[in-house]
Amino acid sequence: MSEKIWLSSPHMGGTEQSFVTTAFETNWIAPLGTNVDGFEQDLEQFLKEGDVAALSSGTAALHLALIQSGVSAGDEVICQSMTFSASANPIAYQGAIPVFVDSERDTWNMDPVLLEQAIKERIAKGKKPKAIIPVHLYGMPAKMNEILAVAAEYEIPVIEDAAEALGSWYHDKACGTFGDFGVLSFNGNKIITTSGGGALVGKDKAAIAKSRFLASQARDPAPHYEHTHIGYNYRMSNICAGIGRGQMEVLGKRVEQRRSNYQHYLRTLSDLPGVSFVAEPAGSFSNRWLSTVLIDPAQSNGITRETIRLALEKHIIESRPLWKPMHLQPVFASAPAYVNGVSEALFENGLCLPSGSNLTQAQLQQTTDIIRSLWK
Repeated sequence: MSEKIWLSSPHMGGTEQSFVTTAFETNWIAPLGTNVDGFEQDLEQFLKEGDVAALSSGTAALHLALIQSGVSAGDEVICQSMTFSASANPIAYQGAIPVFVDSERDTWNMDPVLLEQAIKERIAKGKKPKAIIPVHLYGMPAKMNEILAVAAEYEIPVIEDAAEALGSWYHDKACGTFGDFGVLSFNGNKIITTSGGGALVGKDKAAIAKSRFLASQARDPAPHYEHTHIGYNYRMSNICAGIGRGQMEVLGKRVEQRRSNYQHYLRTLSDLPGVSFVAEPAGSFSNRWLSTVLIDPAQSNGITRETIRLALEKHIIESRPLWKPMHLQPVFASAPAYVNGVSEALFENGLCLPSGSNLTQAQLQQTTDIIRSLWK
């Protein structure tokens, strides 16, 4: 039986074990510790801007960002519709209401024109949004200049979901550093991993310090357990942070490898009728966390993204449809949505191809050979 080709599996760099071993040798098997401090510093040095709190997940980071932005029950928060549910779920944690905004065609991310339309309409209804959550889908930077301009005009904070975009840049600035808060994820399938984990990035040092406090069960300084705030168990463990420290040493290499995967697909599949890829707009640099492809059945003689997915699955090769937009998800059926058809078409016709940084050339070739065979 052939070895399975995964969509995006963890890829160790080699030094992670030494950081973890140090944690064991010092008996620091708990949240906080030197690895957590070091991992936060490593991220701050890479991002070149903002303070960082290492947390248990990107979802936790988003939740804390909403709390720090003053979002509470009954408030409305604008969220990109084309994304994973973790971008929207923390809005519900706060008892708030997500307002979904569709994508533009260039980057597949939040449409700035539709964003402004949504804000105007919500204000007209007496519900000015409390925050805006754009997402850098699959590592492709959103049109942050335009989004930030709209946000500034209406004085709404931006929580930048860069969970898929560590190592992506927009006009020479790191994704995750544009918003009032930025969110990173180190889930097992991300460009680097801590097995599970995330981080909150922020311009305001005091806000990040408060996030660390809230993430540590909001324990006040006292010899006993004293609490004046509701807290959360959101801090990253010293073990997970040790893995992250080793992963940071190879982040540049991982970005190169992911981008090389994309170039392989572009080179070997672009000539097929009905096949297209999302290009980097001027000023954008994508980490190409996942390589994605669009299939137009009208030009491909009826071949669909599902035709390809099932053909790959037959050979134990994992691929996946693009994210199903949040405004189509049953759990958010009653949420307001401003749509233009872009995200629905992307979901219908798009596929994520194997993209791991540990893929071999032979595995990439096998994947594209199977896809090309469908056109013969």
